Amino acid sequence: MYRLETNQLTHSFSAKENMLHNINLQVPEGSIYGFLGPNGAGKTTTLRLVLGLLKKQKGEILFLGKPFQKNRTEILKKVGSLIESPSLYSHLTAVENLRVLQTIYQCPKENMDHVLQLTGLSHTGKKKVGQFSLGMKQRLSIAVALLHNPSLLILDEPTNGLDPNGIIEMRTLLKSLNAEKKITILISSHLLSEIEKLVTHVGIIHKGNMMFQGTLSQLTGMQQTSSHIKVHTSNTEASVKLINDYGIDCKVSNGKITLPLIAQEKMAAINRSLVLQNVEVYEITVVHNDLETIFINLVNN
Repeated sequence: MYRLETNQLTHSFSAKENMLHNINLQVPEGSIYGFLGPNGAGKTTTLRLVLGLLKKQKGEILFLGKPFQKNRTEILKKVGSLIESPSLYSHLTAVENLRVLQTIYQCPKENMDHVLQLTGLSHTGKKKVGQFSLGMKQRLSIAVALLHNPSLLILDEPTNGLDPNGIIEMRTLLKSLNAEKKITILISSHLLSEIEKLVTHVGIIHKGNMMFQGTLSQLTGMQQTSSHIKVHTSNTEASVKLINDYGIDCKVSNGKITLPLIAQEKMAAINRSLVLQNVEVYEITVVHNDLETIFINLVNN
């Protein structure tokens, strides 16, 4: 069951060009879904459409199988969101900001203390939001999004402007919300190395087209054949000849030899042969493509 899905979602800001081309987004229930793409790829436009912040032009938007347009109020009661920059009252404290939303949502007052503690802001007291760091503002925006106990959290670049420690804190928070509160999370980001540590599912969008959608393991498995072995020895020329004698093509770059992934036993035999020929082996490394490499390959192709 998909918590959120779109069918053939298409949108344009001018008659000349579509911003989105038939986007079929599928966010499984209970997942952390990473929505990836370069700036201008269509991530924020897609998220604005599914939240009703932009008027849908063509296609279908469903939440747990229910059409968004016919069930808008019911659906939005179960969705928390942070799109682009935090929208907060800078002259109010964190509690006062939450109290405004608590009145609108008509949710229990106890929720305010809970989300402040959850996001690490229970100590802020009478400090005005205008005096908060960017990281604190981001966390307060998450607290606002969580105030009414949503089952789906939609976050657009929530780590923007955060320092490394803030990014780690945000990752820990989102993982705990997913694992302990069973909240499905849809998060857009360009920080690929961070997304790789966080998500269960991935969607990659480029120039308004969906390039890939599936689990993280499926994405990394697609490019497994591009993984390779690097070998560094004291005699590159002799090493290349020996590797070729084993029927393996290889190439040299920056003094290191690159060959395709082969069985461990064969690599061990090559290593043994090199040593027997008095060639010193400094390094044998298996290089797996990370998410960034896979992403660049998909986008460039």
